[in-house]
Amino acid sequence: MKLKRRQFLFLSSLSAISTGFFSWMLVRQNNQSADISDLTTAIAANPVKKDLLLRFLSVADTGTGAKGQYAVAGAMNAYHKQNPYNLVVLAGDNIYNNGEIEKINAVFERPYQSLLKQGVKFQACLGNHDIRTANGDPQVKYAGFNMKGRRYYTFSRGSVQFFALDTNSNADWKNQLPWLEKELSLSKAPWKVVFGHHPIYSSGVYGTNTEFIKTFTPLFQKYGVQVYINGHEHHYERTRTINGTTYLVTGGGAGTRPVGRSEWTEHSAEKLSFAAYEVYPDRIEVSAIATDKRVFDKGIIQLKSA
Repeated sequence: MKLKRRQFLFLSSLSAISTGFFSWMLVRQNNQSADISDLTTAIAANPVKKDLLLRFLSVADTGTGAKGQYAVAGAMNAYHKQNPYNLVVLAGDNIYNNGEIEKINAVFERPYQSLLKQGVKFQACLGNHDIRTANGDPQVKYAGFNMKGRRYYTFSRGSVQFFALDTNSNADWKNQLPWLEKELSLSKAPWKVVFGHHPIYSSGVYGTNTEFIKTFTPLFQKYGVQVYINGHEHHYERTRTINGTTYLVTGGGAGTRPVGRSEWTEHSAEKLSFAAYEVYPDRIEVSAIATDKRVFDKGIIQLKSA
């Protein structure tokens, strides 16, 4: 059968359209497969953690504005991208060397600007360097530290209640200790986390504080405090559970000093680092993370320990 020129051109166009359509369908299916594959890979890399109640970080002795602080802040940013959080416990010595609030941009707002822009809240307490200027009052009033004008205070995030202390030698001990016991006794939170600048148990330069052991540990045991977080010592250290409480030194926020080990030490390291906490109904998983973004210690804190 002979085709006229017009019929031939029409059929040729139809064939081209069909070929183009089927090619488009094939590319679309391949792209959809690729999208699904990418999504599956992403989900596998960042699985939803069942029963996760809260994720937060702790770091201390940060306020230098130098490269060590920026290195730790960079690791905190990287961790946030993979494991979002909106709370950082800032355990003192927030502004070196003398707590001058005029330095706040250089030693806090610039190093942590990425986290601050994403709504991460820092909850601070005062260190010994912070009280060298006006007894730390400007920091207590500074909105970015969220102390709300209090040198010691409490706040809650879901099932976790936090208690911030002023552990300096000139603290208002007469009123602070009765306040702490009252707040602990009234707390209905299953998880209780206390933080202050100075250590209670430490294998570092300053060592264990025997007076603090007498003062605080009976309260912690009586009211079921599972975690105490501090700085002052410029290292990382995690104790075993001592009468129901795990003690964490996370003072490698900008510089480091040597640390040893004690009979109650689970892990210690002279590393620039921070600690990350994932809270579940029955446990807290603690990870210590260095500036190379690697986890160098992991531990589990049970809700109730023997």
